[in-house]
Amino acid sequence: MNDNKIKTIQQKIETDYENITGIIVQKNDQLLYEHYFNNCNEASKIHVYSVSKSILSLLIGIAQEQGCVGDLDRPILDYFPEFQAKDANIKKITLENLLTMTTPYKYKDGPLAYIKYFTRKDWTKFTLKQLGGKQLTGEFKYTPLIGPDLLSAILARSTKQSVLNFARKELFEPLGIEVEKAIQLKSAKEQMAFNQSTTANGWVEDATGLNAGGWGLTLSNRDLVKIGQLILNQGYWKDKQIVPKNWLENMQQKHSHWEQEQLDYGYLWWVVDSTKPIIAAMGDGGNVLYIDHEKQLVVAITALFKENVYDRIDFIQQEIVSLL
Repeated sequence: MNDNKIKTIQQKIETDYENITGIIVQKNDQLLYEHYFNNCNEASKIHVYSVSKSILSLLIGIAQEQGCVGDLDRPILDYFPEFQAKDANIKKITLENLLTMTTPYKYKDGPLAYIKYFTRKDWTKFTLKQLGGKQLTGEFKYTPLIGPDLLSAILARSTKQSVLNFARKELFEPLGIEVEKAIQLKSAKEQMAFNQSTTANGWVEDATGLNAGGWGLTLSNRDLVKIGQLILNQGYWKDKQIVPKNWLENMQQKHSHWEQEQLDYGYLWWVVDSTKPIIAAMGDGGNVLYIDHEKQLVVAITALFKENVYDRIDFIQQEIVSLL
């Protein structure tokens, strides 16, 4: 990218996207653009919010290949024998329902619901109690917080280790990604500080040691780009198959649809355009990992929390991809 194109992108960010902390654009495994904002640099670790869900999907795929996690049509209650459900609808919920956001919950989003969630010491127990309600199993319902925690619990129980330890061994360390420690947030003040931190390095866990499934992971832009390139490489990294190829193929297909936002969903990844194909991991504040197979393109954006940021895919496609 020439200096004029770079200047155009940076001016746009400084004017309209002031919460962005870093951007990397990589095409054909070659770096085209890397720049940082808000006093950040290549080592800065940012809470990437729901991008954590997409990382969890990769881990589920690895665990299934190893025989730890069962078929996707297996009822999730098989993994939670301590929970007795009377509702027949709950008994039908499968792993695939969790991966495709087609699980019914009584839980309703909102400030009070968030407080109830964050103040619970055991997110697994809390989430199991929220299963059910009027929604039918198989209908799309996006749940930013509680749903993926059950996948996290299933992964931990199946592999007999924490999600973070499994992720380090099977995904992070092979890619040269350092996620330093498990982090427990014991107050709203600590939560806010974590959300605005550029140095925290880890993955949030509850009091039982369960790593959050839908949020709580900190990554750098370079970490995200490695994940993106791994997917473009069909799961290969340095001549080793890290994530099963067949999992990646299924993960990137449309399995459900969010009518409200007119977005297709794979296995904890957004299917931006199935014809290209283009997928994305997206988190609050405008954190995005954008992957275009046709163009062999990866765009990684990290950002500090800001409410109602929904335009980063448009920004990538209109302001970055159009300049390539």
